Amino acid sequence: MAAATSTPTRSPSGGPDGHSAVRSLLRLWPFVRPVRGRLAAASVVAVVASCISLVIPLVLKWLVDGPVAEGDPGGAWLGGGYLLLLGVAEAGLFGLRRWLVARPLARVEASMREALFRHVQRLPVAFHDRWSSGQILSRATTDLQMLRMFLAFPLTFLLVNSVTILVGCAILLAQQFWLGLVLLAPVLPLMVVCSVFEAKYALAARRALDQVGDLTTVIEESVLGIRVVKGFGRHRSQARAFRQLSHELRATELHKARLLAAIWGAITFLPELAIGAALVLGTVQVAHGGLSAGTLVAFLSTALALRWPVDSIGFLLAMSNEASTATDRYFEVLDEPVADDAPERAPAAAAGETARGRTAGDGGGGLEFAGVEFRYPDAPRDAPPTLRGIDLHVRPGETMALVGTTGSGKTTLTALVPRLYDATAGRITLDGRDLTTFTREEARALVSVAFEEPTLFSATAAENVLMGGEHLQEADLRRALEVAQADGFVDALPDGPGTQVGEQGLSLSGGQRQRLALARAVAGRPRFLILDDPLSALDVHTEAKVEAALRTVLATTTALVVAHRPSTVLLADRVALLSGGRITAVGTHHELLRSHPEYAALMSGASPAAEEARRAEEAPGPADAGETEPVGSPPPAGGVTPRPDGGDTR
Repeated sequence: MAAATSTPTRSPSGGPDGHSAVRSLLRLWPFVRPVRGRLAAASVVAVVASCISLVIPLVLKWLVDGPVAEGDPGGAWLGGGYLLLLGVAEAGLFGLRRWLVARPLARVEASMREALFRHVQRLPVAFHDRWSSGQILSRATTDLQMLRMFLAFPLTFLLVNSVTILVGCAILLAQQFWLGLVLLAPVLPLMVVCSVFEAKYALAARRALDQVGDLTTVIEESVLGIRVVKGFGRHRSQARAFRQLSHELRATELHKARLLAAIWGAITFLPELAIGAALVLGTVQVAHGGLSAGTLVAFLSTALALRWPVDSIGFLLAMSNEASTATDRYFEVLDEPVADDAPERAPAAAAGETARGRTAGDGGGGLEFAGVEFRYPDAPRDAPPTLRGIDLHVRPGETMALVGTTGSGKTTLTALVPRLYDATAGRITLDGRDLTTFTREEARALVSVAFEEPTLFSATAAENVLMGGEHLQEADLRRALEVAQADGFVDALPDGPGTQVGEQGLSLSGGQRQRLALARAVAGRPRFLILDDPLSALDVHTEAKVEAALRTVLATTTALVVAHRPSTVLLADRVALLSGGRITAVGTHHELLRSHPEYAALMSGASPAAEEARRAEEAPGPADAGETEPVGSPPPAGGVTPRPDGGDTR
């Protein structure tokens, strides 16, 4: 699947720079720092609770060597009371620890998710071209949940269990030194086993999380494209793709389970073997009088109390490795550089320039491209630029139609104006001011865009339209809906403009979605308006109504309109022909019809070669020299016939 290769290749064992797991996890500190007090208090409480469990064997030693050996029932009851109090205290402290970490860790997870979402919104469009949405979603959900679990349990208990093991070993050695050495014999083999396990598990954990991202992508695409899937009967192929990725993830998870089983088996077997050896040796010593029964009971009870801290090593290491991998994946997105923005300038000057830019026809220069070149960031180095040598001037208050064949670069050129991409060479100016000196926020306050593929959000129709500008009111909504001829169908919705249009607006028709997107573009009365073939999904009658209403908007703004049909071209004052990434002709619709075969072919639907042949056939001979018909005048194109007076007839 394409999704499987949509993200850059990274080192699964240590993030992009081969960092260790510890170094990766330390990157969480800025998010953890605000709640470090509660986490530290929870750790102290957990250490105290764990150490209480090591006091219980000492009470047992006193109880066995004292009241039990002496036959003192009162002392036995007292010892039982001590044990009960210690058990209640241990349980209460562990409950307190959980209460201390619950709220802070929910706050950490929320702040990390907000930081990721905020950063993704600021990343350039080129980033979203390379990364699948499923990979980003898995980082914002699965990975962050894993990090919260790590902070809640493994982070604390790695410390707690380490302290418990150290204190327990000290008690064992103090009670019976040589028996303590027997119990500590497995330490070195366990360190080797854990080291091998950590390296292998880190690889498996990274692979599993990446596969979750791929699976999320397939699910998301299948749900959003369910109409296409059903329409083409592709549900079986989608199911096969899902099944394949699901089986790959299952195999990886089983591999992780086998690794965990191996480490858990080793961690359980070696200490149990040592405890068994210590029990046999200790029993022999008690039988020969070299060791008291209470000491042996206390010794074995302490060893058993250390079983959970030792047994949990594999489990904690596994969760820590998964958390380290999740951290690397999280910061892979957060480390992506946001697009360079304009250098800081005096706020007052910037505000003044922006305010002046909002006044239509202020003589500031309109929209101008000078020597503009653009190459997509992921394009091969030897590939030609998508746009090169673009020189075009849209005068203040003028509407310029942009015409060209599919793939000529029209949409790419319009994407440069709101700084969705930045030109790789040349200069773009808005009212005489270099576009790169605007911050993106300033540029997008001046420029409004209606894309060919309308995108609506899971919100009401009104909310989708009012996204076109801040501080828009009900009057702006009604005006925008009327311009886009959307007021009729919007008012007819069950709750009018307050009706939820559903995800991607799929509850509406293509034309309705396109009209809402157009209404959003014109709602804020932008200084510059970019329309990327905004009427392609409309029927002829609705298109004519929208064009008539749109003329009033275009009269008060500087507009660049991507057009494929003569009816849309006629909205413009002039036309620019884009061919092979270059502007090859600029003029009025009728001028280009008469003088440029490629443009005439685009408007008539014929090929340029056929248009040239037709012009050659219709060229007047000597006998026709006296005719007044313009040379090479084309036949009606798209329903528009030039008249001698320069007008047109539809």
